[in-house]
Amino acid sequence: MENQAKIARTIAIVLVTAILFVTPALSHHSFAMYDQTKTVTLTGAVRQFVAQANHAELHFVLIAPDGKSFSKGPDGKYVEWGVEMAGAAAVAQQGITAASFAVGTVFSVKVNPLRDGSNFGSRTGAIAKCPVDATTKKPVLPAAGKHCDSVQGSTLLGGTAF
Repeated sequence: MENQAKIARTIAIVLVTAILFVTPALSHHSFAMYDQTKTVTLTGAVRQFVAQANHAELHFVLIAPDGKSFSKGPDGKYVEWGVEMAGAAAVAQQGITAASFAVGTVFSVKVNPLRDGSNFGSRTGAIAKCPVDATTKKPVLPAAGKHCDSVQGSTLLGGTAF
């Protein structure tokens, strides 16, 4: 009888331990919500860098196709996007940090957009960061219809090809 109690207690401990380790793994989402058959290239100015353990995010205001202003939606508000990346520690090793993407930093990124059409995507490849003019201290914007990778002095972070 005493032996059966030890076995039952051991099984209970194993089950509780398994539940504690499996539940966090199941709570992490898949990338099925992103349309991986589509890639959209966007250029914008950083509004916020969010450093999280699971996924770092860049939130930004979209630059209009004319390359001179911010895009506005039908409601007259600026069009904002977000991009999900790997965890903060992983992207920091690629040079992508709150310091390197301070508010106002202009960059271009390729994303797989959300399937539901919301302005959010999962990063694919490198991020092209527009340079800052040494005299004016303002970002050098790409020409109309172009992205930061086309601007002389731009840098690539998180990969070797844009």
